[in-house]
Amino acid sequence: MKQDAQSTQEHLGRPEGPEPQPPAAPSSSDPAAELKPRLWIFGYGSLVWRPGFEFTSRKVGFIRGYSRRFWQGDTFHRGSERAPGRVVTLLEDRGACTWGVAYEVCGEQQVAASLQYLNVREAVLGGYDTKLVSFHPQDKEAGEPIQALVYIATPQNPSYLGPASEEDIAAQIIVSSGCAGHNVEYLLRLADFMRYFCPQVEDKHLFSIEEALIALLPCLCHSEKALEEAPGVPQKVERENFLQGSSRRDETIGTA
Repeated sequence: MKQDAQSTQEHLGRPEGPEPQPPAAPSSSDPAAELKPRLWIFGYGSLVWRPGFEFTSRKVGFIRGYSRRFWQGDTFHRGSERAPGRVVTLLEDRGACTWGVAYEVCGEQQVAASLQYLNVREAVLGGYDTKLVSFHPQDKEAGEPIQALVYIATPQNPSYLGPASEEDIAAQIIVSSGCAGHNVEYLLRLADFMRYFCPQVEDKHLFSIEEALIALLPCLCHSEKALEEAPGVPQKVERENFLQGSSRRDETIGTA
C-alpha cells in the first residue's frame, strides 16, 4: 500500500549515513581492545530511523517472544496532555517476533552517552523500562543471536493506554502532535521501515492501523509515481543505502 500526507511528506525520509562496517576483531596482542565496553541497543519504534546517539554499527533484525503494539500513550514526543498520542511498546507474545534495528555502541564514552540519552528519552519522558533480549540479525551470516538492551512500556506505566481497535487508534493518531512532530509521521515512518527493510514480514497490527488512517484521510492516498516523486519519501537508492553509515548523530529528540 502506498500513502502520503501533505503535512508529513517532508518527514518521511529514512536515516542517512554510510554503511556500517563490522567492527574490527580485537587484536590478541591488545588486551585493552578486548576489554573495551560494548553494548547493543534494540529499537522497534522511532529508534529505527532516529537513534539520537552515536553508534559504531547497526543491523536490521528481530527479537522473539514479543509483539509490537500501539498501546503506549505519549503526551510529550507525539502528543500532549490535551490530545495524547499513541506510540509502540512490546507485548509478551509467545511465538511472535518484532523487527527493528540493533545499534552497537562501543567504548566507555559512547556507551555512557547513549544510555544517558535514552534514559531521558525513553525512561523519563517515555515511561519505558529496560530488558535484555536476544536479537537475531537479518543477515544470515551474522552468526549467533546478540544480547541487546530494549526499552518496554508496561501496563503499570501511568501513560499506558492498552488495547483499542485499529480504527480508534488511527483516529487518535490523526489528531495528536508533540514536540517531536505529528503522530501521523511516526506511524507512516514505522510502516515505511517495515515495508522497505523487512518486506517479507507482515505486521498486521501496524499495517491495519495504517489502512484505517488512510481510510480516514483520503488525501493520504496517491499513486506509486507520486510516492516516488514526493519530497522526503525514501527513494529506492536511498533505501538501499540505509545501512551505509556509522557514528552518526541525530540531535532531534524522538520516542521509541
